[in-house]
Amino acid sequence: MTRNIFGQLATGAGLAALLAGCSATPPVQSTGTPVQAAEQGAPASPEQLLARMSVKRKVAQIIMPDIGSITPKDVRRYRFGTILNGGNSGPYGDDEGPAADWLKLADEFWEASTAPLKGDEPVIPSVWATDAVHGHANVIGATVFPHNIALGATGDADLIRRIGAATAIEIEVTGIDWTFAPTIAVARDDRWGRTYESYSEDPALVARLGAAMVEGLQGRPGEPGFLGVGKVAATAKHFFGDGGTAQGVDQGDVDGDLAELMAIHAAPYPAAIGAGVASVMASFNSINGTKMHGNAPLLTGELRGNLGFGGLVVGDWNGHGQVEGCTNSNCPDALLAGLDVYMVPEDWKALHRSLVKQVKNGTIPMQRLDEAVLRVLRLKQQLGIFGGEVKPSARAFGERWDLLGSSEHRAIAREAVAKSQVILKNSGVLPLKAGARIEVAGMAADNIPQQAGGWSVTWQGGGELTAEQFPGATSIYDGIAAAAREAGGTAVLAPKGSMSGKPDVAIVVFGEEPYAEFVGDRKDLAFRDEEGLELLRAYRARGIPTVAVFLSGRPLWVNREINAADAFVAAWLPGSEGAGVSDVLFGHRPATGRLSFSWPAHCGGTPVNGPEGALFPLGYGRDLSDTSELAPLDETCTSLTTDTGAVWFASGRLGMQVQAVADNAVLPDLRGTGNGITATGIDRKAQEDARLVAFAPGAKLRLTGPESEAGWRIAYQVEDRPKSQVTVTADGKALDITQKLSVAEGKGWREMVLTSACLGEVGEQLTFSSKGKFAIQISEIARDENAADAECSF
Repeated sequence: MTRNIFGQLATGAGLAALLAGCSATPPVQSTGTPVQAAEQGAPASPEQLLARMSVKRKVAQIIMPDIGSITPKDVRRYRFGTILNGGNSGPYGDDEGPAADWLKLADEFWEASTAPLKGDEPVIPSVWATDAVHGHANVIGATVFPHNIALGATGDADLIRRIGAATAIEIEVTGIDWTFAPTIAVARDDRWGRTYESYSEDPALVARLGAAMVEGLQGRPGEPGFLGVGKVAATAKHFFGDGGTAQGVDQGDVDGDLAELMAIHAAPYPAAIGAGVASVMASFNSINGTKMHGNAPLLTGELRGNLGFGGLVVGDWNGHGQVEGCTNSNCPDALLAGLDVYMVPEDWKALHRSLVKQVKNGTIPMQRLDEAVLRVLRLKQQLGIFGGEVKPSARAFGERWDLLGSSEHRAIAREAVAKSQVILKNSGVLPLKAGARIEVAGMAADNIPQQAGGWSVTWQGGGELTAEQFPGATSIYDGIAAAAREAGGTAVLAPKGSMSGKPDVAIVVFGEEPYAEFVGDRKDLAFRDEEGLELLRAYRARGIPTVAVFLSGRPLWVNREINAADAFVAAWLPGSEGAGVSDVLFGHRPATGRLSFSWPAHCGGTPVNGPEGALFPLGYGRDLSDTSELAPLDETCTSLTTDTGAVWFASGRLGMQVQAVADNAVLPDLRGTGNGITATGIDRKAQEDARLVAFAPGAKLRLTGPESEAGWRIAYQVEDRPKSQVTVTADGKALDITQKLSVAEGKGWREMVLTSACLGEVGEQLTFSSKGKFAIQISEIARDENAADAECSF
């Protein structure tokens, strides 16, 4: 099957013609009608289209702006070849916009890109790409599949192929053509904030499962249906080494012998290329000090040459701007190194201008530009859009809302959840007995946003999201309650535990709060939130058997919790179908999940990739019948006592013990709107690693954290001086900082040091107030003991 202009399924001779790049339908001309090739009425080839394009139109084909910074009018003027939506970008500025709005905007972009052009220049439709990394999870109502770390625990390539196929259909329902998935990183340091996007620490397993996902999304090359109806272009990412950075720092450096590094981190790419993956995304990280977006020996020499990749290489979010000597709006080096498409969310206009200039003055050879543009056009040809295809809403699956979050897709997701559960300990409490009286505790038990994790509706997930943004989803508690009823028992929800009565068993659901990318980077592997630990110990003290269900995006040191539980289940980040957890707890499905990552015996964070240092090795997981005793685990962890709470805000995330409040409105991770304060994500060194905090007249922002006598260091920037008084207060006097902020206007990023020298007292609270409208950018806030006795400075 493949697409034709009516969005229906083509068969027989028509199918053969379409697969050969031909169609009986007239192709698009510059007048807005189908383009005529030189002969025989066939669609113009990419080479023929290229020959008729101006430099400006060619450059537009290799620029990918974000939907949050462009309009259909911009698309009509510039004719961008590709468009994306970032994790926090939704249609018409609403990242919680309904599915119908996504399709409506897709139609508008399509119509803008296919509007008539003057002269002989060809009309070339744009394509839209999205991060559908665990289902089409940006869109409310879509099926949210488990994250890759959970899929790795299933080890089931056929299941993953089916997940890819279901995801592709849901993407096409909303009119989008391309996904930035699968991630085929080999995560080797679990402190990395993207560990859950990796299938495994084992390159062979990543290769096998990554190729299966590519086939699910695209179909198999050479077979009917490849990139046809219900299929989208896939992206293998991030080439390469993203899972091997020093200390697990996202976007960091990977050092070592190149051949040894490629044997691990580039190992999954031949399988993805063999599966016909349409695109590869360049990584943010460096290899031996050279940023990948500007690394010609690797992007061109290795990927193109030795690995034989012939598709399109797309950049990551302003990744070209991290190349030495480059900015987001000026970087010929990336194109010369082998990048084909610049992902430039906001600075697209300036980048377009600089690239056009660099082609015309010879900095960028026309041959290299043409090569990149041809790859974009060939991707579009593969997707079938040069046969005069109609707008997204008129395609075969356009407006098929019954397919978005369909029961069939949710059944696949539930199967994946069940197959990913890994039992680490079971003293005999599992499977749960028929007729049991069950108490389900923990704030995560009935919390769909937490079980979904990052990249779910919003980039970071969690936060202010509720079950309302996941219609049709099932929480872990919902699944347990339904299974208990079916077994003749009962289940009650007691998030904080109950001290009345004595259930037969207690299930405690707890784990990591959602995060994405560098926001999830950690300095060690100690799990610090003691909510679950306290609940488990309280139930044990009452003689009630317990089952711990742990939600996490990586293996973590949870020795205390394992000791306190009678059964311990690693449930990962299951997504929208929490009932899959109960399927294993009640024995409705066998416990087949096996660790695709080594589980650490110690909390310090030393990478564990094999039996040395592992509490549970790669491949470990118990059957329900395995009730052998687990010896008590060492609960010593020096990291727990050395965490001083010094970091109040960094990398777009508040410290664990820090809260941001606008009067009585909490702003999770210093983001959101409340009582005159609006805090939005902005980019300083990485995507949304800083905040623009806007004050309405009379608004106050209060930060509260651990008690300390240390001063504060705040990295900030002021673009427009305050017009009214701005003050800062700790536990002492209010300090007028209006003049200081006025001096800082337009001087870039600066450091503010606040101590008792100017505040009178310091403690656990810092409050900023503004009498008038004012905005300040903040990237870091930290308590610094060395600054305690210093003078204040701005």
